[in-house]
Amino acid sequence: MSQFWELQLTEIREQLLLMSSLTERNLALAMRALIDRDDRLCDLVEANDEKIDDMEIHIDEMVVTYISTHGPIARDCRLMLAASKISSNLERVADQATKIARRSRELNTEPLLKQLIDIPMMADIAQEMLRDSITAFVEANNDLAVEIIARDNSVDAINKQLARELTSYMIENPKTITRALSLMTISAAIERVADHATNIAEEVFYLNRGRTIRHDISIKQGGADRHSAE
Repeated sequence: MSQFWELQLTEIREQLLLMSSLTERNLALAMRALIDRDDRLCDLVEANDEKIDDMEIHIDEMVVTYISTHGPIARDCRLMLAASKISSNLERVADQATKIARRSRELNTEPLLKQLIDIPMMADIAQEMLRDSITAFVEANNDLAVEIIARDNSVDAINKQLARELTSYMIENPKTITRALSLMTISAAIERVADHATNIAEEVFYLNRGRTIRHDISIKQGGADRHSAE
């Protein structure tokens, strides 16, 4: 491969890493806005979302240019497909961060409904999943990718438990409905972040092995030996 095309591949990877860094930071800011009840951070999250949208468009344009002008081999084709899907998932994570920030701003106008324990716990798991999914991409680490997929179950379980708890609040006291629904929306947004991190991990496995594990139930349940996926 010529040096020019090597540089193009390098630039696509670098743009993905930059986009992932900005997305992780925006998600962290959204959670801080919720916990600290800080409207200024909510505004910052919404402003940053536009930058992340622009990065997704830029990465897609680079991918299209590379495929249409280079005629890449199978491995490079998989990289282009993975890059496009990873950037799409990162953009959707940023959308969820914006949703968290907007609901946080609404919650800041009312007294705290309950101590924020479950939601930060969910966010910690989802953020680590997102961070590790990018690490798996950079290091071509299939073991880590498979592990991330299994972790999604923990976030799902917390989200369901919190939904039951908040439903009880609303039944017992209708005055809590608005705040409870906002917390449900935030919880669901974090659950979606974990889903997008899982999608990225699946793309990493496909990139490295040339086969999908998206519908492998044993891996999603955490019951499969990682090396058997190799």
